[in-house]
Parts: sequence; C-alpha cells; structure tokens
Amino acid sequence: MGSQQLHIQLKEGEAWWGGDVTDGIHMPFGRKPFERDLTIGISGNQAAPLLVSSHGRYVWSEHPIRYSFANGALTVACDAGEVVLEDRGTDLRSAFLASAKNHFPSTGTLPDARFFTVPQYNLWIELQYEPTQDKTIEYAESVLANGFPPGVIMIDDNWMEDYGVWKFRSDRFPDPKAMTDKLHEMGFQVMLWTCPFVSPDNAANFRMLEREGFLLQDEHGEVAIRRWWNGYSAVLDCTNKDAVDWYCGQLGQLIDDYGIDGFKLDAGDPEYYRASDRSAVPLHPNEHCEAWAIVGLRYSFNEYRACWKQAGQPLVQRLRDKNHTWDENGLASLIPNGLAQGLTGYAYICPDMIGGGMLGDVENNPDFRVDQELFVRYAQCSALFPMMQFSTAPWRVLDQEHLEYCKATARLHSELGDTFLELAHHSSQTGEPIMRHMAYVFPDGGFEEVTDQFLVGDDILVAPVIMKGTRSRTISFPGAEWQGDDGSIVAGPCTRSVEAPLSRLPWYRRRE
Repeated sequence: MGSQQLHIQLKEGEAWWGGDVTDGIHMPFGRKPFERDLTIGISGNQAAPLLVSSHGRYVWSEHPIRYSFANGALTVACDAGEVVLEDRGTDLRSAFLASAKNHFPSTGTLPDARFFTVPQYNLWIELQYEPTQDKTIEYAESVLANGFPPGVIMIDDNWMEDYGVWKFRSDRFPDPKAMTDKLHEMGFQVMLWTCPFVSPDNAANFRMLEREGFLLQDEHGEVAIRRWWNGYSAVLDCTNKDAVDWYCGQLGQLIDDYGIDGFKLDAGDPEYYRASDRSAVPLHPNEHCEAWAIVGLRYSFNEYRACWKQAGQPLVQRLRDKNHTWDENGLASLIPNGLAQGLTGYAYICPDMIGGGMLGDVENNPDFRVDQELFVRYAQCSALFPMMQFSTAPWRVLDQEHLEYCKATARLHSELGDTFLELAHHSSQTGEPIMRHMAYVFPDGGFEEVTDQFLVGDDILVAPVIMKGTRSRTISFPGAEWQGDDGSIVAGPCTRSVEAPLSRLPWYRRRE
C-alpha cells in the first residue's frame, strides 16, 4: 500500500502524547504548533508510530509516520502501510489500553526483577573509556563502604578487545571470572556494554564476518562503513539470523565462561542505517533499530537507549544521555520524557545516570565542577522512577551532608522495590505504565499540563524539586486523601505549597 494521510480535527481541550520520547518536554501536543517526522529517524531515544489522546482516541501505524499539530487539527501521514484512527473511550487511559491491546500486547514477561528492587551502577561517567578489573572492584567496594545497597553494575565501553571482538582485554581485565565471582559475592549482578558495530581494522574478525555475509552492505554491495561517536565501523546485519546467532554466541561465551549476567545494548540508532542499504531483509532504518532491539529479548538483564517499537516487550529502556544542568537538557527533562516513555508503551524505564550521563560535560574539561544540590535533586527525581542509575560516584563528588541525602534516595527506592515489582508484573499483563501521568489516573482533574510531578501506579504521588535553590514547591493534589512522607495529611483536590528542603523528596500515598 502506498502513502496515506489523515486529517483529524481536534476536540475541545484534547491533548495528545506519543511519537518520539525526546519530545516529552513538548507534550502534551495540541495546544500549540508542533511537528515531527519519524520517517527520517528518531532522536536518540525510544519512539513508536503511536499517538494517544486525552479524549480516548489513538493513532497507530505499523510503519514510520510524520505528524503535525496546527490550527486545531492533527495531520498524520506515512509512506507505506496504513494509518488508523480509533476512538476507544473517553480518556487517556482507555485510549492507551486499547492501543496496547490491539497493536503491542504485553508478553506476560518482564526484565529481571532486580532491576526494580535495587539501584543500578553504570561505570560510564566514573571510568569513561578506561574501565579495569581493579577499578570495577574498587567502585563496588565503595558502594558498600558508603552505605549504598548492592545492585546491578554495568561495565561500559572499552572493556573488550575491539568493536565486534567481544572478549575481555587481558591488560585491563586479567581474570574476569575472579572479578565476576567477587562482585556476585558482594551482591552485585554484572552487565557489559556492547553494540552492533564491528571495527574494519580488526582484519581476521572483519574478513570472517564479511565472508559470511553478516555485515550490512551499502547500495553498491560494499560493506557499509558508518560514522558514529567512536569513529568509523561496519555494522552487524541484525536482519540476518545467522549473524545474530554469531553475535549472541559471543555474548553467550561471556555468560558461560565468566558468569556475566547480561548486556547494555547501545547504539543501533536509525541514523546509522540507510534506506538504500542491502540486508538479509530489506528494512526502513527505524526497523533496523527494531531488529537490534529484538536481540535483547534473549537476555533478562538488558538495557536500551534507542528503540523503535517493541513496546510491551521485556526490555529496559533508559532515557538518553542528559547534561549536568537544571534545564530541559538535564534534570527538567526527566519527568516529562519519562511520562512520554510510558505513554508510548515502554513501561520498564530508567532515567539517565544521576547527575547526568553526557560525557561531554566532563571529558577533557578541567573546569567541570559538580553542583552538589543538582546531584541530590537528580537522585531524588530518579528514586521513584521504576529504576534508578548511578554512575559518577556520589562519595567522590559530594560532601558528607549531600552524600547522606543521596544515600537516602537509594534506600527509598529499595524500600519500595516490592511496589515497583508488583506494578511491573501488572504491566507485563496489561502494558500499563508503571510511572503514570496525572491525567492518566485522574482524567477529570485538569492535569494534562502538569509535567513536574507523577504517579507510581495509581496511589503514590511524587513531586520532586527540579529548580535550583528551591526549598518549597507547589503540588497539585487530585481528589483523594494523601499521606505525605513527612506524615502530613492532605485532602484533595487542592493545590498546596509544601516545604521541600534539600533533605526531602515530597511524595504521598493515597489513603483508603
């Protein structure tokens, strides 16, 4: 089927969410002009050809779409397949549940339960491109020595011999099995960073993969060499089952030989593919990103940053790298973009690394200084996401006062681990977000524009502080009775200013 276009008149007060998660900071759509073209790619995070409405409507396509909001109307088009508009209820929840049931039903499975009950510790910002066995053990020991709970530890880029050669560098990791055994004894699970790139300068490996036809080809039939953030590489053809089996065989050896628990599967962004590329199964660049995501379904410990479709699947989805800033390139983006993840079908979500995971902030920057207040507020905002992830070592960059505040967030997340896990199991059956928009749970409350607070399930209201120097904040309470973390009782609906010193993350539980 060829191209198709829908022109949809917006209803009075109708608000929309979905599409590209990075646009969460601009949602809800419909109040002002906005446009996005997913046929030319996505913005370094998750995306789906889905839009859901506060008035019970949704738009879906099996293929990439472009859409625009202007002059009281939504226009949606695609170059292949069909765009459907469905009216399935009266509110956001009914629209989302109908879209999930019809187009991305949940599998009944979820990532490993420990993702929801303990913090993650990614070594990316702390060790950058120089992870070693000794430094990894030292970091884990410091986690425990400073009173943080053990959790999932991720060894990031440059642990391996080369891109596409998934073997430990012996000069950095002389005894990987001993390292993994020790980390397990300390209570950690161990994940390794990986990607679909293959260095063309590793002659023997490259020749073998080229000979077997496991590498993506350009329009001329030559192995495609693509520029990415670490240079120029060939790309594994994830539409080729034998290529994927080879790759997973390499990862399986790491599991068998060293007891590795799982993998952070990075890159795979559509920008590294071309519509003219030759692959075992010809696909749109977005669909190559989807093929890379499908690889992760083989591992209960997994993490993705870029993903196309695959909503409802047991994949961990992290927000893209954020700056060490208060603005919408940093802390202020976490809640709106996290809400967008859930409303696009991705329930098992994690914010970016606490303090920001943008390497450019710290790499070769001798003037960089951690804003301790910002770091604590980052941790508080992350604490009641379904998952939270540290990297920069809090004990290295914080004084004792700020460290105690940060430690409290890790304890809080673990204390609520059973709640997160229960909601994750619920999501595995229904697709419902764990982290929910106020308008999703309380459709008649006028909360569509509220993007600085959220709900965990239906009964926990979270209102982090995201503005520098702020020691109080205004909270919109729905129509129920709420008991705060400080013991206070608030009867909604109401709007109230509450005290929020640096030591406090305001959150409230709905009372029966």
